[in-house]
Amino acid sequence: MNRVKCIIIGSGPAGYTAAIYASRANLQPVLIEGPQLGGQLTTTTEVENFPGYPDGVEPFTMMEDMRRQAERFGTQFVSGIVTKVDFSVSPKKVIVEDTEEYESDAVIVATGASAKYLGLESERTYRGRGVSACATCDGFFYRKKTVAVVGGGDTACEEASYLAGLCEKVYLIVRKPYLRASEIMQQRVLNNPKIEVLFEHNTLQLTGEGKVQGADLIYRKGEPDEEMRHIAIDGFFLAIGHHPNTDLFKDYLNRDAEGYILVDGDSPRTNVPGVFAAGDCADPHYRQAIVAAGSGAKAAIEADKYIKSL
Repeated sequence: MNRVKCIIIGSGPAGYTAAIYASRANLQPVLIEGPQLGGQLTTTTEVENFPGYPDGVEPFTMMEDMRRQAERFGTQFVSGIVTKVDFSVSPKKVIVEDTEEYESDAVIVATGASAKYLGLESERTYRGRGVSACATCDGFFYRKKTVAVVGGGDTACEEASYLAGLCEKVYLIVRKPYLRASEIMQQRVLNNPKIEVLFEHNTLQLTGEGKVQGADLIYRKGEPDEEMRHIAIDGFFLAIGHHPNTDLFKDYLNRDAEGYILVDGDSPRTNVPGVFAAGDCADPHYRQAIVAAGSGAKAAIEADKYIKSL
């Protein structure tokens, strides 16, 4: 049994920033890193919108900088997957790989969220080479180019509208014969001359030499007038939703219908005293590294207050 003051679950911007603040507060935190260091930020090619990197930075480099900063102040890192927690007791219990058990006064959950993909082999092939799940993160790299966005809801329409402000042309690939987005978002898309909506289209595969250069689509799949179509594109953006990585905590933490952890107003406090949520696992709206980092700082500050109150 390992007895500690503070455990942080997750190794993205929220987790590492929480570790920096917690270790500087002398909480001697233990950070469980999990299998994907840096979280979903590392699925992009370059980060240009994080303060302090005027020339941009590779995501792995930025995450390693954060990790070294946390390590400098005394954070202990544990590699492994958290397989079980018990937040019904105090101190809280966190079990790693079904074998190593920790007891902690405070727990910061920073497990992030995973973008939903279509499941195509070519998506994996071109991930980071033309395939993205964040227009705000990567749209800048496609200025005056042609891109496609997949999805028919508000998020897809927002992404398409954002990209239309940067790109020469935007295809919006919609599986259904209508948009599911709110009326105002539909009108914004349908009235934008740079956006072409492809209703009743499914993506079969992405093509290109070393990077995305096109997409093979099928129109009205399974119908008598089914038709194949190829579009030339430079980038392919997924906007079919995210899944927060919070299933592990469902028996203890209140979540919304999509699985995002519910917090107390603008704070990182959850319904369980001593458990705090930071980053994309509790943020269905912004999904930006800088926002996640800020929430990690708040979570560590609140954890420090909580521990001192015991």
